[in-house]
Amino acid sequence: MTPRIEEINARKLIGVSRSMSISNNKTRELWEGFRAGVPTISHRVSSDFISLQNYPIDFFRQFDPNMPFEKWAAVEVSEVSNIPQGMHSFDLPAGKYAVFEYKGSSNDPGIFQYIFNQWLPTSTYWLDHRPHFEVLGKNYKNNDPNSEEEIWIPIQEK
Repeated sequence: MTPRIEEINARKLIGVSRSMSISNNKTRELWEGFRAGVPTISHRVSSDFISLQNYPIDFFRQFDPNMPFEKWAAVEVSEVSNIPQGMHSFDLPAGKYAVFEYKGSSNDPGIFQYIFNQWLPTSTYWLDHRPHFEVLGKNYKNNDPNSEEEIWIPIQEK
């Protein structure tokens, strides 16, 4: 699977976040708390959802399934105003990303094993320290083998 490489401008997101770890995954609860408030978010850019992970700088160097990171359930907006109660804004910085078009269950770790253990080490890129995210569009179906999403991995030239 070969990704497309995209350089993006900074983006504005509105959503909710929660600290969690791989071993103490609270993704389901995060999204359940977010979905009810989505209709109250103004200035949405699209109908897509963003699942974002903001990892500590040493997360991938000293992997520990108990190491906490910040996870967001969000949407992209054109401007940050009238943020619904209980939600916050997040500024996604500009940068280069490897974008993988993935079809399969969101519970299958195989795609991430491929990205980090096969594709990245043999590519001309390093992992960059910026947020990782997935774009969950109209063909996303949670835990369905026919689900489709885009996986955005922050990269920089070696």
